[in-house]
Amino acid sequence: MAATIFAPRNLHPLSLRLHRLGEVFQYGPFNCSVQRRWKKPVDSARTRLESRTRDHRLDKLMIQLRNLRVALALHELISQQRNGYASLQLLSKWRHEVGLNIEIGAFLKKYPHIFQIYMHPVKKNHCCKITQKMADLIAEEDAVTRENEADIVRRLKKLLMLSTNGTLNMHALWLVRRELGLPDDYRSSILPNHQHDLSLQTPDTLSLVSRDEEVAVAKVEEWREKEYTEKWLAESETKYAFPINFPTGFKIEKGFREKLKNWQRLPYTKAYEKNDLHPIHNVERLDKRIVGILHELLSLTVEKMIPLERLSHFRRVFAMEVNLRELLLKHPGIFYISTKGSAQTVILRESYSKGCMIEPNPIYNVRRKMLDLILSGCRNTGDPVTAFSFTEDDEHDQGSNHASEDYICQVDATNSILELETESDSYGNNHFTEEIPFKHCCDSNKN
Repeated sequence: MAATIFAPRNLHPLSLRLHRLGEVFQYGPFNCSVQRRWKKPVDSARTRLESRTRDHRLDKLMIQLRNLRVALALHELISQQRNGYASLQLLSKWRHEVGLNIEIGAFLKKYPHIFQIYMHPVKKNHCCKITQKMADLIAEEDAVTRENEADIVRRLKKLLMLSTNGTLNMHALWLVRRELGLPDDYRSSILPNHQHDLSLQTPDTLSLVSRDEEVAVAKVEEWREKEYTEKWLAESETKYAFPINFPTGFKIEKGFREKLKNWQRLPYTKAYEKNDLHPIHNVERLDKRIVGILHELLSLTVEKMIPLERLSHFRRVFAMEVNLRELLLKHPGIFYISTKGSAQTVILRESYSKGCMIEPNPIYNVRRKMLDLILSGCRNTGDPVTAFSFTEDDEHDQGSNHASEDYICQVDATNSILELETESDSYGNNHFTEEIPFKHCCDSNKN
């Protein structure tokens, strides 16, 4: 009987019956023939972030900057030690605190231009210190920051004028101090020297003494004037326009150009203008004003980028009570959100070309030299260097899986392709690599 049921000629009808019974039990005996309801795809800021057109050059830059941030965080830990060095066992305890997801020894040996690993002559354990080349660049960045104190005060005044009541929270400024080019001790070294412009009403609030209309000019206004005078464009096309630069591969849908043209001509209350008597009720004009504030805020940063989560500290004081990520995704030609690195970062697209800033500043030039040391890796170190080999005791102390391998950096002069550590890369086999020149800044004329 079983042989008859499971014969080859009866298998297909049997499978159809089982499929039919499955539908009956799934949808019930009375609604199994009811048409299934089509679900509309979810359209949210998260789905648009995942399906956006990616800029591979900026994503690569964020991966490289992530490694530089980890190296600078390790420098902070090492500099806090009494003798200017730290053992690998101590650094391994702070591995997760600096955002490192690999063993500390495996990370340090990748960058011999930044970290010098040696055997302590007395304690007989492996220690690490910062190389003289990296220490000189850190000192140079600090010196350049001190020299540009006037620019720092100007940035702070413009930020205070962007706020609704002329005040900023000191904690919010502390979180973006590196993005704004502020020294760590700016509260004691800069603010007391400019009390006629800036004052501390409370220990947590920085306020503007008097409004300076000479600096109340947005960066986009300079671009508009340049477009109007050099390209002979109509005033209606440049008065409220923003520079647009779409990433490679961006798909322009039907009717998109007309909508963009109308949005460029849409009047709005500009970043430094105050219009308290007539509040904005038009949603499109309100969004465009927030775009102008975000554009000016990014223009005031050193590298024209800022982590997205830190923008939330300025939402209320800058009157940006909207979903910032959703607003930024609506304007892919002005802003770009990179998910590479340790956090989502907002980048001003017009400021970058081929992974480099078009108009670099002194602080950016020094940081670019530091990034070159990251990009160099083990290259240009001279002869092959054998720094050390882990012992069994060190393996037990550090919990490292790299204990038995030799620390050897082979200099490959013929290999000019930089290998990026993309362990969280989501591009698969289509993610490409490219040649990056080892120079501290890019020539804007070539872009």
